[in-house]
Amino acid sequence: MSKPGTLAELWPDQPSDDLTALHPCDTGFLGLVERALTDYLNRRRTEAALVDENFAVAVDALADFVLGGGKRIRPTFAWWGWRGAGGDPRGADTEAVVMAVSALELIQACALVHDDLMDASAVRRGSPTVHVAFADLHRAEQWAGTAERFGQASAVLLGDLALAWADDMLRESGLGVGQLNRAFEPWRAMRTEMLAGQYLDVLTQARADESAAAPLRVDRLKTAAYTVERPLHLGAVLAGAGDGLVQGLRQFGVDIGLAFQLRDDLLGVFGDPAVTGKPAGDDLREGKRTLLVSLGLEHAERSGRDADAARLRSAIGRHDLDEPAVDVIRELLVDLGAVAAVEARIDELRDQALATLAATPVAEPAASELARLAVAATRRNH
Repeated sequence: MSKPGTLAELWPDQPSDDLTALHPCDTGFLGLVERALTDYLNRRRTEAALVDENFAVAVDALADFVLGGGKRIRPTFAWWGWRGAGGDPRGADTEAVVMAVSALELIQACALVHDDLMDASAVRRGSPTVHVAFADLHRAEQWAGTAERFGQASAVLLGDLALAWADDMLRESGLGVGQLNRAFEPWRAMRTEMLAGQYLDVLTQARADESAAAPLRVDRLKTAAYTVERPLHLGAVLAGAGDGLVQGLRQFGVDIGLAFQLRDDLLGVFGDPAVTGKPAGDDLREGKRTLLVSLGLEHAERSGRDADAARLRSAIGRHDLDEPAVDVIRELLVDLGAVAAVEARIDELRDQALATLAATPVAEPAASELARLAVAATRRNH
């Protein structure tokens, strides 16, 4: 893959001086992220080959994972945080900002690779997960030891590599010293919050915690913080935003991030595998104690429907749960009112977020784009 050109080479005809209008960098942002990631991973692959060609092959698998799909939600929110705080796409630091926010995709890669391993997920984006793919490689090559253990070890190491390279990509982005110093707070907090959320997710499943508070705490840390809140925070401080603007964007991000995860919970049970790229009902098989499940149990017990509560509990963590059994649980969750309750919560969070956004001095066109993203993120089908 060729190295991307400069922004001036990509768009030689610059628009007017109206900063409230969409710039080509805004409309072509996803392409810029792909170019930045491709260029960076190509360079790191070349370095890996100098270390050892076998390691370079493993790096190829990581690069394929990063570049093989994803909605680039985190860099997008970071970009609009930057624009909303007055970031000028015509400025000299735009390429550095694109590179810096693109590094968020490597943190996402770390989270997904490790999450799939911890959940024993077999499919991601319609393809084998990393630990499954490396276990398959082990079997095909008839290597010594167990294929599963090799796959697990490979996934742990590649996830770690993605996290390390995310830090490198931010540091090497070309940001000025002042910007890097300002970026440290949200970047540092985001990594810790993500890992805390991952641990609490595992802990909640191990304890079989059925309370509604437990999944919301996990969602706040594991999804809301590093998907929306901290990317917005990162982008805003890169543009030099003050505390008031940062706090408004962060609160908007918390509400939209929680709503995003609640939509994901619904898709985990009701989504079309052809669209989501994961088998329907996987959250149930993996034993996920989501808010959807917690509310289903709460409603069943409040209504004295002990048999339905027992039926729902028996499905959680059942790896042999087939499609007809998932259909039964779907109907039960609808009948218990859990689905309607989660939908209502999503609407409430989205409305709160939009009210916060309207009260926060976010520059255009970012204010309008963030409002659009809030709706898109909470009404998506994948």
